Amino acid sequence: MTGKEGGHIDHAAAGAVPPHADAMNPDALELAPGTAHERLEGWIPELAGEEELRGALEKAFDYRGDVTITRKDGSKIEGYLFDRRTGASLKESFVRIYPKNSNEKIAVSYAEIGALAFSGRDTAAGKTWEAWMKKYAEKKARGEKDLSLHPEALE
Repeated sequence: MTGKEGGHIDHAAAGAVPPHADAMNPDALELAPGTAHERLEGWIPELAGEEELRGALEKAFDYRGDVTITRKDGSKIEGYLFDRRTGASLKESFVRIYPKNSNEKIAVSYAEIGALAFSGRDTAAGKTWEAWMKKYAEKKARGEKDLSLHPEALE
């Protein structure tokens, strides 16, 4: 394919614009926007219906701390929610959780869940690049020699 159909332009023509002129600046594409994380620590969502339950469990799946699931029979499981499988109904959908004080993995049907609480500390809260740079700049401004930043203990 040649000519205009092939994307070729007559550079001598008045007002000639290459076909890629409207393309985004590749330097601007180097910085992708980050994900905004909600402050969910301590949140106890109201699970009035199926939509609220599914939405809260999606947030729990993305949460970087422990959650507490209260089953409709009153039993509680506190731990890290690491997997969820959504089906056509609540009975066919389930989450998998690592209990806080056990090495086993427990599957809980959405239909069994009576309440959910974001009970554990969000281990990644405040751990953005900007927060790291602010701490680094503060250490440098104080004249500290060891400018490395060490992770805080989880517990």
